[in-house]
Amino acid sequence: MSAIASYRALLRIVGPAYIVVAFLGRIPLAMSQIGTLVLVSTATGSYGKGGAAAGVLAVANAIGSPLAGALADRIGQRPVVLVQSIAGAVGLAGTVLAADRSMPVILVVAGATGFAIPQVGPLARVRWRPITSEEDDQRRLVDAAFSYEGSADEASFVLGPALIGVLAIIAEPEGAMVAAAVMLGVFGTWFAVHPTSDLVARRTTHGGGGTGTMWTVAFFVLVVAQFSIGMIFGSLQTGSTVLAEADGKAGLVGLIHATLGVGSVIAGLAITGLPERILYATRMLAAAIGLLVLSLPLLLVDSIPSLVVVIGLLGFAVAPYMISNFALAGILVPLHRVGTAMTLLAGATGVGYAAGASLAGRLADDHGHTAAFAVTISAAGLAVLLAVTANRALRDAIPYDA
Repeated sequence: MSAIASYRALLRIVGPAYIVVAFLGRIPLAMSQIGTLVLVSTATGSYGKGGAAAGVLAVANAIGSPLAGALADRIGQRPVVLVQSIAGAVGLAGTVLAADRSMPVILVVAGATGFAIPQVGPLARVRWRPITSEEDDQRRLVDAAFSYEGSADEASFVLGPALIGVLAIIAEPEGAMVAAAVMLGVFGTWFAVHPTSDLVARRTTHGGGGTGTMWTVAFFVLVVAQFSIGMIFGSLQTGSTVLAEADGKAGLVGLIHATLGVGSVIAGLAITGLPERILYATRMLAAAIGLLVLSLPLLLVDSIPSLVVVIGLLGFAVAPYMISNFALAGILVPLHRVGTAMTLLAGATGVGYAAGASLAGRLADDHGHTAAFAVTISAAGLAVLLAVTANRALRDAIPYDA
């Protein structure tokens, strides 16, 4: 089955409405961090306070998402995502009211909001195996679904910040955050109550038993792998910001970073065309090498045009790496723990982002953007080292039956 045929089959099975809802449901999370940064910075006149609030929101989401994923594995996605969507929407709207209050109030509201916002992308991945369980070519369809989900995640993290930028101009930062709240309230709840959530609930209750540990060597490797890609994201965005500000074009940071997503989306959609004989462990290794090789030119970047070219090319290794990691988790983790696993990987990415941004920021203060990009390259080196040393463990790991 070709890649195009696989995508057509997925559309036939779930219908285009589900694809649209699941995509739009993940955009508020992509809007929340930069939206909080812009909102609080504008209200308080301090980028430091805005950055602190955005950081607390991101870390809280990284902590809350796996807990919500574990609960969804136990009782089904519908009630968990429904409560998260409503609470997260209220929290996003609440940040508007709290933005000019004292810093403790701002941080509490930001933390509660981040804790509540659902990770729609990882939870959508959980649904594809039961959705395609009656199909003859399930492996190929799940490959295509995970390729799409990886591309959708990348697209959402391009579109989210762009929406904040546009809406902040049209309706002020407050209006942008209210729009994010409305979007989460509508599409998050729609994703929660979509009929596909019943398939996950039935599979959680009746399929795969209730035994088997999630914390194998292979899964631990995947968590660290996602931490490393998170560090790449955080340090790359920091280095881009430093370079853009030094060039007097700080407003272009969002567009510069968006080029990473463009290449990633293209590669993510194309990877489903690879033959099944190329194992996920092999794809992970090849993508990790691509991350390292394509990030090395960052050391030579000294202008925005050259940065855009390098980031655009680097994006072509991002989605294949992440798709391989999530796909491996999907087949190596017991079915009753898949939701936990997917959200843990997403949380590890968020923690890696925070660590990469923090380390790169400190180095950039003293040594400029090149030092920040050195963190990017080091994180890519970690990805390669991990993929090489763990390749056999990932190959030999025993998949759980669908």
